[in-house]
Amino acid sequence: MSIFHLVRGGWRSLGNSSITFHKNVRNLTSKNLFYAEFGDPLHVVRMKEVEVPPLKNQEVLVRMLAAPVNPADINTIQGRNPILPRLPSIPGDEGVGDVVEIGELVCAVEPGERVVLTSRMLGTWCKYGIYNERDVHVISPNIPLPEAAMLTIAPCTAYRMLKDFRKMKPGDTVIQNAANSPCGQSVIQLCKAWGINTLNIVASHCGYECVKENLLKIGATAVYTLEEAEELMVFNTSVTRPVLALNCLGGRFEDVLLRLLDKSGTIVYYGCAFDIPICKHILRSDVFFNRFHLGAWDAYASVLEKDVMMNRIVNLIVQGKFKAPFYKPLEIKNYIYALQNTVHCEAFATTNFVFDFTLT
Repeated sequence: MSIFHLVRGGWRSLGNSSITFHKNVRNLTSKNLFYAEFGDPLHVVRMKEVEVPPLKNQEVLVRMLAAPVNPADINTIQGRNPILPRLPSIPGDEGVGDVVEIGELVCAVEPGERVVLTSRMLGTWCKYGIYNERDVHVISPNIPLPEAAMLTIAPCTAYRMLKDFRKMKPGDTVIQNAANSPCGQSVIQLCKAWGINTLNIVASHCGYECVKENLLKIGATAVYTLEEAEELMVFNTSVTRPVLALNCLGGRFEDVLLRLLDKSGTIVYYGCAFDIPICKHILRSDVFFNRFHLGAWDAYASVLEKDVMMNRIVNLIVQGKFKAPFYKPLEIKNYIYALQNTVHCEAFATTNFVFDFTLT
């Protein structure tokens, strides 16, 4: 039977499918993950099958192809983010999919185009998602699905922290902890493309030798365990002292960044460290302390700012200078496994999970 897409001026047939769209009636269901209360993702996230409702005038229907499981998603489900969705909610901040239907007044996207989401907490852990046209960004179908699926969180967070808090130039050095996280890997690759050195600190209990090899392979200048970094009593590396520190963790991981940071340097707290009280300014009164949350930036950024950032990252992907963080594809029915291996790892995880809807 044929599948039809609603477009301006009528219905368009796009080939064979098991789904039938009629003039005003269709029969389409979607398997969604959802949660109705904040808490432990292993307890509050459930799966259900729902009927896909009709579109409003400026909405688009997207058949999801891939959607990652991010530490940021875990924090949202736990209720730990400064900005939280209304409940009940579908989890998932980012993903890639194909537009299969558009509302009557949609003008920025057409059926058949591939899109990623550019706004947060809209829900991507679902087979079909409905979004406002302003919240989707058309991308080339030639971009590999992993890079497309993980385009709008980790790379964008890394991009903004490198661009917005310190004027960086080739030869400068950035130091970061949680370097094996998706954001950490994005920082490494962006800095490599821009000629900036990276000193990267990771935990020693997460298969360090393999992690180190992988991070060096994607462009890290140097990789240390926390203990190795703490032994740098004086800054004796072959690169310049870091002027920017990216802090995703507290405690000793935070302390070592502050100790190695250059005079009048800048430190940015994000991720797991976003809500840590900034009280160590008394130890380094010369340092500029900042916080960053992509959701807060996204709420005030213009469409042009988002497009410029996205296009620059996509160009690096096309040039082969940016790869998706290390990942493992899963069917959405295996969501418990993905949550179990993300909730208790977060910044220390060595593998990221991606719900791959093309597997079903």
